[in-house]
Amino acid sequence: MNRLTISQITSSLAVLLLGTGGALILGGSPLTIALPVLAGLIVLVITAEGVPVGRDVPTIALDAPDLFAHPDFPGLLEAISDPLMLVERGRIVHANQAAKRLLGSHIEGEDARIAIRHPAAAERLASVAPLAEPVMIELVGLGTREQRWQMRIASVGAVGDMRRLVHLVDHSGTYAAERMRVDFVANASHELRTPLAGILGFIETLADPELGKDIETRKRFLKIMDGEARRMQRLIDDLISLSRIEAEKYRLPEAAVDLSELTAEVVGVFRTSNGDRGREVEMEITPGLPAIQGDRAQLSQLIHNLVGNSVKYGRPGTPIHVTLGEGPSGMVRLSVADEGEGIGPDHLPRLTERFYRVDSGRSRAMGGTGLGLAIVKHIVERHRGRLDISSVLGKGTNVSILLPGAPADDTATKTRA
Repeated sequence: MNRLTISQITSSLAVLLLGTGGALILGGSPLTIALPVLAGLIVLVITAEGVPVGRDVPTIALDAPDLFAHPDFPGLLEAISDPLMLVERGRIVHANQAAKRLLGSHIEGEDARIAIRHPAAAERLASVAPLAEPVMIELVGLGTREQRWQMRIASVGAVGDMRRLVHLVDHSGTYAAERMRVDFVANASHELRTPLAGILGFIETLADPELGKDIETRKRFLKIMDGEARRMQRLIDDLISLSRIEAEKYRLPEAAVDLSELTAEVVGVFRTSNGDRGREVEMEITPGLPAIQGDRAQLSQLIHNLVGNSVKYGRPGTPIHVTLGEGPSGMVRLSVADEGEGIGPDHLPRLTERFYRVDSGRSRAMGGTGLGLAIVKHIVERHRGRLDISSVLGKGTNVSILLPGAPADDTATKTRA
């Protein structure tokens, strides 16, 4: 049934009153007037039932979509390469493959504090208090002992849902680079300070009027000072060389170099300038090897460093084998092997670090700067090659390098000695 509005009821009452008044004026009987009026009032009461006092604007309740229940949400997590987890009321409800590889495939449904076993993270993951802003936590040892992660925890969705999005970012590389920088500055300062302190001490001694008169003492001190100064010069030269190689690291050399000819030239230098030990350097070169696309000066430095290490640290009276031959996939293999004391397996991974020495005292006594193999590694990387070092204690060390051959159309640009 249609309901009357207030204005319609008011108009109807006004019409009834006017009609009743007009009927009385015209002399109608009260009974004939009352019956129609009573019927009209009854109709008004029926039709006016439930009329609202004011007109309320109807509200439409719209349910907000739940992003995390959407079928594409797992795919969204997988699109992010970093470990990512959705935690609800302290439990991991979603995790991408990167998170499962780091923490285990079983983490979905687990308590977040059990999945991420770290004291710094446990308190934040267990808290249900609203987060005014994302929380950043540095984690050490998650995954492997040396890995460093930054964990970001942010509230998502409604406050009552107590959902947290946990994002892990691997900062191991950044930390390692910073540590290498700090170690490099400290080691370089130490390597320069030691000979410099010796030179200054001898200068003070020679400046003494009494001690300076002894000719033999002067000669001995000047010889030591000369050695220390040359050691500093070698160190500075190696640092400059390493800096230049690193600056050109991503620029592939363009010239074609005859590595057979270059190797023979370097071996010839050692045989003539290192006495009996130099004559123990043996060379074997396979004929017809392809040219190498490279930087001739850097490749010469590489061979000098490798043969020089074997001359210094190999056992006197034993041969040093320099071999140049074919490698896999059209590459050229250069190997330098000695029959020295060998290197322990714990030291092998760190041999190419700057200033790393197996025996610091012996290395300094031999005139080493601790940068030789670091320079070799960077030269090999610039030439898109591969470096492998193997050693057996008591038998010797073998350093093997694979270098790609130059394209055929570059042969015309080959540089010669």
